[in-house]
Amino acid sequence: MNYVLNKGILLKKAEEEFSTASTEDKNIALKKVSESLENHREDILENNAKDIELEKKNNMKSGLIDRLRLDNERLDGIIEGINTVIKLPDPIWKSDKVWTLENGLTISKMTVPLGVIGIVYESRPNVTVDAFSLALKSGNCIMLRGSSSAIHSNKAIVKAIKEGLKSSNISEEVIQFIEESDRQHVYDMLKANEYIDLIIPRGGKGLIDFVVKNSSVPILETGIGNCHVFVDKNANLKKALNIVNNAKTQRVGVCNACETLLVHEAIADKFLPMVFEKIQSIVEIRGCTKTREIIEVKEAKESDWKEEFLDYIIAVKVVKDIDEAIEHIQNYGTKHSEAIITENFTNAQMFLRKVDASTVYVNASTRFTDGGEFGFGAEMGISTQKTHARGPVGLEQLITYKYLVIGDGQIRK
Repeated sequence: MNYVLNKGILLKKAEEEFSTASTEDKNIALKKVSESLENHREDILENNAKDIELEKKNNMKSGLIDRLRLDNERLDGIIEGINTVIKLPDPIWKSDKVWTLENGLTISKMTVPLGVIGIVYESRPNVTVDAFSLALKSGNCIMLRGSSSAIHSNKAIVKAIKEGLKSSNISEEVIQFIEESDRQHVYDMLKANEYIDLIIPRGGKGLIDFVVKNSSVPILETGIGNCHVFVDKNANLKKALNIVNNAKTQRVGVCNACETLLVHEAIADKFLPMVFEKIQSIVEIRGCTKTREIIEVKEAKESDWKEEFLDYIIAVKVVKDIDEAIEHIQNYGTKHSEAIITENFTNAQMFLRKVDASTVYVNASTRFTDGGEFGFGAEMGISTQKTHARGPVGLEQLITYKYLVIGDGQIRK
């Protein structure tokens, strides 16, 4: 039997039992998993070290190595994320709308799980735990297919998750992991309409494009992050410098890092030297013609404005006003996260209203676009599409609805 379809059968069977699980059972299961991850800490970190060693030999970029890396602090954060999910309200079997028709029928709109979610993702072993914990709390089963670069880490994590579930009332079959690296398994997932209700791709442009092109299963598309910070002429430059530095350098290999800096021409002569002094020792700056007249940096090519570098590289452009900044973002942005630094209320409001992105900031770093930072405990990814969810995908984005209609013998005439 097909490897993926066999796992799909297991998930569909588990879904039937899981559909009536109580909030208490789900929370206890999550607690047992968090304890199991703690108990398997050493094994997880040892296997992560194997992945990192192999990818260093494969010359993986430093920013991507950082995405792959786990340490005690990051594992603490992963476990804390589960505990946050436990504390969040159960989104299932809730109704925000109940009404009665003239014929006496009472209709309730109730929240229910999507069913079986498939997620295809690159590097980032934390996604294995995040995706599982959100799926379980929202009543969904999940099929995971990580990348070969994180295979040892993911195997160790899934082993710990299943060990935790064995001590709960939730079947360990609610999570299925594709251990084999054959890319055909990804294709099989994308065609498994009978067993998978939603596919979420999380990774680079190549992966996302492949899933969009080949999937017959409905997709929740998480997008790449070509994110911008625009420093307006009315910006507090000290505040702006701290934000730009954080947005670019705090972690470069993530989708919410700043890739392009836009600077109003009225303050460029003063602000660009500040940026150069702050980051040039670790960040390669590629600038437009006007930028290069002010600071000595590499020339930015047209392709740089479109690039998600995921590296210690930033493109810089001087713009004449907020309208040109917004136009640049609309032309080159990926609808992920965009920020304006300004003390001008009118410009802030214009930016918030006109910029088309999942998350738009005023006077804050783009690095906050994250399920954990938003209070969701974790995330499946950052959706840059407009339906059915946008921004960090948490519990409330992993549900659908059914209508319950209660009658007393009514028939339609």
